[in-house]
Amino acid sequence: MKNPIKFIQEVKQEAFKVSWPTSKETMQGALMVFAMAVVMSLFFLLLDQVLKFFLEILLKVSI
Repeated sequence: MKNPIKFIQEVKQEAFKVSWPTSKETMQGALMVFAMAVVMSLFFLLLDQVLKFFLEILLKVSI
């Protein structure tokens, strides 16, 4: 196992190499996630209503 102090130094060096996103990029990413969540929730709402409709038809026919 490596020396813990050397390990921490290497981690620090690697952390400086990380390219952190700008605030604009972060906002764009957050908006994209929000938009996709809205789109997917509407899709599943529509799918749920369609399946409910067909299930009610099926249950009425079988009675």
